[in-house]
Amino acid sequence: MLSLRKTALWLGLTGTVSLLSLSAMAAGGDAGGPEPALPSIVVDTAEPSFADVGASPAQPANEEIALPEPPPAAPVTIDAAEAIKPIPEIPLPDAAAALAGVQTDWLRMAVEARLASDALLRDLRLKQADKESLAAFYANADRPLAWARDGVFTPAAQAVAARLRAADEDGLDSADYPLPDLRLSKDAPPAQWAEADLKLSAAVIRYARDARGGRIDPSRISPLITPKLDIPAVGDVLSQVANASDAGAALEAYNPPHEGYRALKAQLAKLRASHPSQPSVKFPKGPTLRIGMRDERVPLIRARFNLGKTPDEKDVYDERLASAVAVFQKEKGLRDDGVLGPDTVAALSGPSVAHMESELIANMERWRWLPSDLGERHIMVNVPEFSLRLVDGSDVIHQTRVIVGKEQSQTPIFSENMKYLVINPSWTLPPSILKKEFLPAMASDPYYAEKKGYKVIRKGNRITVQQPPGERNALGFIKFMFPNQHAVYLHDTPNRKLFGVGRRAFSHGCVRVDQPFQLAEEVLGEKWSEEKLRGLIGKGERYLNLSRPLPVHLTYFTLSIDEKGQMKTFNDLYGFDRKVREALGLQS
Repeated sequence: MLSLRKTALWLGLTGTVSLLSLSAMAAGGDAGGPEPALPSIVVDTAEPSFADVGASPAQPANEEIALPEPPPAAPVTIDAAEAIKPIPEIPLPDAAAALAGVQTDWLRMAVEARLASDALLRDLRLKQADKESLAAFYANADRPLAWARDGVFTPAAQAVAARLRAADEDGLDSADYPLPDLRLSKDAPPAQWAEADLKLSAAVIRYARDARGGRIDPSRISPLITPKLDIPAVGDVLSQVANASDAGAALEAYNPPHEGYRALKAQLAKLRASHPSQPSVKFPKGPTLRIGMRDERVPLIRARFNLGKTPDEKDVYDERLASAVAVFQKEKGLRDDGVLGPDTVAALSGPSVAHMESELIANMERWRWLPSDLGERHIMVNVPEFSLRLVDGSDVIHQTRVIVGKEQSQTPIFSENMKYLVINPSWTLPPSILKKEFLPAMASDPYYAEKKGYKVIRKGNRITVQQPPGERNALGFIKFMFPNQHAVYLHDTPNRKLFGVGRRAFSHGCVRVDQPFQLAEEVLGEKWSEEKLRGLIGKGERYLNLSRPLPVHLTYFTLSIDEKGQMKTFNDLYGFDRKVREALGLQS
């Protein structure tokens, strides 16, 4: 029997045909035999009459209508076989592909619906701008989900989940990065998959930002702490991590890459692994102990160092105990002679393991405030250490003592580029010194400025006070300029005897450098030797530009690990360490 599709096409192509002809053709098919060869059919091209379709219009009884005769038309002969051409078959879409497309659409709609929810910001702890960036990332992605394919979480999702669980290794808190159920059923509704995917994305974003210094606002610690934090954008984090060959390593890389940070991280792991059986305790005061002396504190000290069973003479300060004390003294930066004196007793009575852990984490946090790239050549000043290092690659090529700001006029913490040096500098008093010190002195003694060798410049109601170049100049003979919002810099000083003091916090905020001409030679290169630079003294103010900017980092670390792997501690000069621990909710 002719297919309905062929019949319809035939009708559409040939115009009006005799119904009887169609019936005859159909009869041949009913017999079950092959389709008969189609004869040539004469098609009447004249307009059909109502009789042709077996119907007549309603006519008024008293009116007769005469139909005009149609004009004669030549019959047209069409080959029926030629008229009925096969219609090309249109392949139907693969069922699996069609189903996958439907699932993709449902997942996209589920993600969009969740992103549109007002509860998203609260549930994922995101800001409005983060929500918008997250929505843009998912809208522009090739797939509806970032961390799942075909109902299964990707290897990248598993890798970042492992890194988030291990966040404590970097001094972060894994509880801050809640994870979805990575065993979610493949048949779970699209809404559950959307919720899980977004939850993992939010955890990854928060980790990356925390690792780059976003846990606390440094200005909360002090307005003088002004690092330029490089907090990564939402889309950048998700693109880099989700598409990385090792997603876990890509996420971990947001932590500081610096050797100083890695050393503190290793020390944190070592501290946690040691698990001392007995925390530090308050040791009673007593006489200084040397090998062979007896004292009732000896058993307590032996227990502190986990030396096991005590000898028969348990109160004797023996060589084994003295050796353990010497190792402890070296770690604390004390004289490692094994003699138990007042300083060692005070150190033994120091912080508990939990407190030491919090100090390590606080110092690791401050490494996050530094640029990820310190510069191949750079200067690092550690304020609590009163020390400056010029680093080239991995080598310290120059190290010297410095004097930093007093507690009342603290040295700020930031990074900036050194651009030039000034020989024979003049010094313009900053407004703080002018207001607090100089103007009150001038009010008491009108000749105060003249006696000190200062020049007073009056412009209307404004007063500027300058100290000209010379031996008495507060900046000495040279200053190192790295323009910044705090108007501080490195410079020489005429009061050199202060470098012999241990706690060197005497300046108004700038950093005074010991051996400044040696530093200048290292900074400028062989073209400007120390001898040549000193030859410029007394010859007027002279500016020397650097061939390329030199990064300067003013930092604040109370713990560091030296080249021998020993941990050194420094006094919390401005209380920043304590404030960071409090801001992070750590034991103070």
